[in-house]
Amino acid sequence: MSRRNILVTNALPYANGPIHLGHLLGYIQADIWVRFQRMQGNNCTYVCADDAHGTGIMLSAEKAGVSPEEFIDAVNQEHQRDFADFLVDFDIYHSTHSDENKTFSSLIYERCKASGHISQRSITQLYDPEKDLFLSDRFIKGQCPKCKTEDQYGDNCEVCSSTYNATDLINPRSTISGATPVEKESTHFFFKLPAFADFLNEWTRSGTLPTQVANKLAEWLDSGLQEWDISRDAPYFGFEIPGEPGKYFYVWLDAPIGYMASFQKLCESRDDLNFEDYWGVESNNELWHFIGKDIINFHALFWPAMLKTSNFRTPTGISVNGFLTVNGQKMSKSRGTFIMAETYKQHLNPEYLRYYFAGKLGSNPDDLDLNLEDFVQRVNSDVVGKVVNIASRCAGFINKGFEGKLSAEVSEPDLIADCQQTTTEIAELYEQREFSKAIRLIMSLADKANQYIADKTPWVLAKENPQALEVQNICSTGLNLFRLLIIYLKPVLPNLANQVEEFLNVSALQWQDAESLLLDHQINKFKPLMTRVESTKVDAMVEASKENLNTQENSSVDASDKVDSPLSNDPISDEIEFPDFAKVDLRIAKIVEANYVEGADKLLKITLDLGLNAAGEQQIRTVFSGIKSAYKPEQLNGMYTVLVANLKSRKMKFGVSEGMILAAGEGDDIYLLEPHKGAQAGLRIT
Repeated sequence: MSRRNILVTNALPYANGPIHLGHLLGYIQADIWVRFQRMQGNNCTYVCADDAHGTGIMLSAEKAGVSPEEFIDAVNQEHQRDFADFLVDFDIYHSTHSDENKTFSSLIYERCKASGHISQRSITQLYDPEKDLFLSDRFIKGQCPKCKTEDQYGDNCEVCSSTYNATDLINPRSTISGATPVEKESTHFFFKLPAFADFLNEWTRSGTLPTQVANKLAEWLDSGLQEWDISRDAPYFGFEIPGEPGKYFYVWLDAPIGYMASFQKLCESRDDLNFEDYWGVESNNELWHFIGKDIINFHALFWPAMLKTSNFRTPTGISVNGFLTVNGQKMSKSRGTFIMAETYKQHLNPEYLRYYFAGKLGSNPDDLDLNLEDFVQRVNSDVVGKVVNIASRCAGFINKGFEGKLSAEVSEPDLIADCQQTTTEIAELYEQREFSKAIRLIMSLADKANQYIADKTPWVLAKENPQALEVQNICSTGLNLFRLLIIYLKPVLPNLANQVEEFLNVSALQWQDAESLLLDHQINKFKPLMTRVESTKVDAMVEASKENLNTQENSSVDASDKVDSPLSNDPISDEIEFPDFAKVDLRIAKIVEANYVEGADKLLKITLDLGLNAAGEQQIRTVFSGIKSAYKPEQLNGMYTVLVANLKSRKMKFGVSEGMILAAGEGDDIYLLEPHKGAQAGLRIT
């Protein structure tokens, strides 16, 4: 098999704050895949950079009393430290605020413009008269024009999910200065994304993306693409658009271009790499992006369209990870589960987290829950109790009774051959990014190895004769099984593998080493490889995260160009008068059928029976409800719930939703409201 040439990129972390465990999920996933490719003997290059532009960074630097350049340089050093702590091994970690990125951003813009795919027009935006800057939607808050809830951002309401223009907000205010924004016109530049609809319809279904992601993107494509605003007005920290004084590239234009810039910077120091070989339109090498599902539209719609029109190749594949929850809920500062990478590192071994993530990661963009109790149990049971335990049980007998020399043959060749036969299957699972399945298979082999040692009881035999050949053969077999497990786990646990290589007195383990055995081989004295996770240290980490609450909450978040999902519970809305509430018609409804919705990540299609109307006719309603994460359709059939019966029907891609059923909570902790037993369908709640 010929060696593959692969370039891997990770989503660029925003240079406006520290790395937390939610960030690390995607980087650990990519790093495991990269390490596996390198163990296979493939040429795999891994690049990343800080995403260093935008209004948020400009404001954070101003608040810190430093220049934006000084601010992003300090954050860059922190990010590199955090990634190194968690063994994420980039070939280069660069910044989008670089000469290389400026050159490529200008080049791609000019090529898009030359091909007729850049337009310009005047738009009206809200403007902060005190800060003298235009406000993007996420820097404006006000009252939702639909449900009248206070404190909503300028693009959508977190309570009723309505979308709107910032100019529609009631009593808008700038979140920067608190001033009332005024409307002001400005000329903006747009990328003509609709021109690429046919190309994107085909490209998103080409196998480049997970099916779930392609289905989600189809919603955008089916509803019709809009031109993409790629400019921002001064003051703005970024690259000025060529020939357009006072106009800057929107941060999301130059962010993915940072992949190209980082690779170009690396090429300048590496004779074995050539930019065109990986980014040229005729390139046969592989290009993989690892990203979070919240930025898929930028990477799978805007990005390939820009690459195509500017005569660069498009990605071979895009791997998409979901969000991280902790103990079944969004990461929370008040609960101490919004955990920074540095805080974790002060209390726990980063390889614990790498293993836990690997044990739950698949190729689909499903959310992953870090259950801290399960985390302790799984790491202790698997890595310490099953894998490391094999070496600790066998090494002492070899060191003491045989001066560290493994036997010339193994006592159970069939068992070893059986474990070796899984090498191809495990490799395929790594290749397809089905890490959780790979881990399950590896642990099943560890179970077999431990059972073999337990059955042979070398400690009993050694009591009778510490130098018995049978003891040497059994323990040599055990250590060869241990070595196989470490080969399979090395992409996940590289530090542990390095320690094992020293203990076994071997060079860096490669994937093909699983085909051979260590026979008549001298090993070194065994040293403890990994200690158990202590629950007290986990508790201390959570408490330390709570103690960091004030400093982290006060750190700047760019609510314009780069923003995380809300982390706190929604505030209780302002009081309403009874006549307003009386307008809501709440009815008891029986769920007669529930089904999955093809292409929808969160929705279930629910058919409801409201009983008979005044004319004696059966009242049946269909609603689409975002409760898929908490309920399977079969769980709902026959249940009674509460329906907002007079809510205006809403036309969706999947059909018309005729009302809304009431539920509380989020994620896996969603609970349908159920009436008291005996309530009948159709009853109005008063």
